[in-house]
Amino acid sequence: MSPVRFRQLTGLLFILVPASMLAAFIWLQLTFDYPAILRQPAGAVLARFQAGGPSLIAAWYVFALSAAAFLPLAGLAHQVLRAEGAPVLPIALVSGAAAGLVQALGLIRWPFLVPALARAYLDPAASPAGREAALALYAAFNAYAGQAVGEHLGYLFTALWTVLIALALRRSPLVWPWFGPAGVLTGVGILAGLLEPAGVPGAGLVNAVAYTAWALWLIGLGAAWLRPAPAQPAPVHAAPAAGGA
Repeated sequence: MSPVRFRQLTGLLFILVPASMLAAFIWLQLTFDYPAILRQPAGAVLARFQAGGPSLIAAWYVFALSAAAFLPLAGLAHQVLRAEGAPVLPIALVSGAAAGLVQALGLIRWPFLVPALARAYLDPAASPAGREAALALYAAFNAYAGQAVGEHLGYLFTALWTVLIALALRRSPLVWPWFGPAGVLTGVGILAGLLEPAGVPGAGLVNAVAYTAWALWLIGLGAAWLRPAPAQPAPVHAAPAAGGA
């Protein structure tokens, strides 16, 4: 495959994957009040989840898969940008792959573990001890897989990848001049999510807005990579000197 075809294929995937992630996120916002519902009592979350039915499980599955798809996207971006010669690219590759992995590990509990916990908690025949066990398991996985792995590490690695890629794009003729600074700003906004557990006001809102902007930034990057490369100016040859020996 030619470098141009490879770049354009990468650009197409950079549009499709964030678009699916954004669509799933919006659907979860509308139908499940995500991410605000995660701060609700465990029993309320499980009851709301059970009421969502198969469509809610499917939305979580798409959300988790779109996060997992970021692993190959990080590698594709590294290949496309190698010609730029940016020294930050190896670190960006590792952080991008880590971002996809930890977020997928955090999200995959929703379509597989949480349905079983919701059934166990809401089963009319369940004992009080069984309901308490379901709540305890939900709380434990929410704290570890959700907040620690998916959110904390996910925010950290995603922000690092975004800032490094934005820096690598500074000299790229394929993107607009403002695109690199916009990526840096988006990455810093994602980092604000690290302050939410400390109770910093507005940190969660800044993070949510930054993630939406990040998905749009990736789509914009994909669109830029789909464009033909700008034409290079023809070399100017010096006129032969008059007279000659």
